[in-house]
Amino acid sequence: MRLLIAAGGTGGHIYPALAVARSLSDPDRVGSSRPDLLWLGGHRGLESSLVRTTGIPFRRLLLRSLRTVDRDVHLVLDPARLALAVPQAAAILARERPAAIFTTGGYVAIPVLLAAAPLRIPVLLWEGNVVPGRSVRATARLATALAVAFDATCQALRATGRPCYVTGTPIRETRTVDRAAARASFGIPPDGHLVLVFGGSQAVRRFNAALAQALPRLVEQVHVIHVTGDDGYAPALAGRQALPEQLRDAYRPRPFLRDEMLPALAAADLVIGRAGSSTLAEVTALGLPMVVVPYPHAAGHQRANALVLADAGAARLVEDEAFDAGAMLDAARILDDPTARERMAASARALGRPGAADAAADLLIALAQRRSLPDPAVVERRSRGAVG
Repeated sequence: MRLLIAAGGTGGHIYPALAVARSLSDPDRVGSSRPDLLWLGGHRGLESSLVRTTGIPFRRLLLRSLRTVDRDVHLVLDPARLALAVPQAAAILARERPAAIFTTGGYVAIPVLLAAAPLRIPVLLWEGNVVPGRSVRATARLATALAVAFDATCQALRATGRPCYVTGTPIRETRTVDRAAARASFGIPPDGHLVLVFGGSQAVRRFNAALAQALPRLVEQVHVIHVTGDDGYAPALAGRQALPEQLRDAYRPRPFLRDEMLPALAAADLVIGRAGSSTLAEVTALGLPMVVVPYPHAAGHQRANALVLADAGAARLVEDEAFDAGAMLDAARILDDPTARERMAASARALGRPGAADAAADLLIALAQRRSLPDPAVVERRSRGAVG
């Protein structure tokens, strides 16, 4: 059985698709019936570098998977590339004949959905934000079924008439992570508190500036792992060097955490970060309290995502413009109140869907095999981590 994954652009589109691909290829899950996977992406996005390392065959459409926002020649070229990508996608689908397609929306999904409809190839379209993106709103009617991260998203897409399942956001496997081993790997003492600070790929400077000012007082109370981005790494190292020698080990700046991100999350007692769907999904799957600072642009998608956690008591929401050194220090004080911290952690665990990738993979295989789609209650249990 051949399955096609269409995803590209930012990590918010690519990482959930990678998680579903891993579930589809898990030998404990599929045994000897492992499907053949093909990935279809575009130009300019992260998919080229991220997917090629997995060994999944990778093809690129003519379009750029990250749309142009600047007023330049690409404002004219991008629509032309999109138009040319539709027959290109149709040719690829006609030649490869996948049994089903999984797509995470975004610019890449548009030509794929347009090409799949006349070929009658079933498509599972996943949306990770409370407020659906423009491409999803425009093309959801062309999908066979919808999978979403939040209950409210199904309501927003109800007019499409497509069956909609709340799977959560497909993420890396969190259920087998050893917290004690993760803390030991970062040298965190058993009685120490660890705060993980990262701004994702967008607007990390707000976090870097706040932490730089709060750092001398912060490391007197807690250990900090700080994901700075490339531009912020050298100033962070300088800030570490300026600390008293006995406090320097409490501050661990890193330009990026790739393979170490999941252990860092597992080791943390508190996360301070943005409200991307994958970040919130991993934080809740691990049952971590969070101070969430939504990225203020991108049509307000992150704020709507963050409110789900804040309203459930799993996170404290701080607006971007209000996040400064004082807010950073105030966030760390959550760790001084064990009762409040555990209450937030319990609320996070109640929202967690560590089996989201398995739930989405189940739906995709059902579509590929032309079987009836499972009952939503079955998908709910699967997404929460139930086996089978």
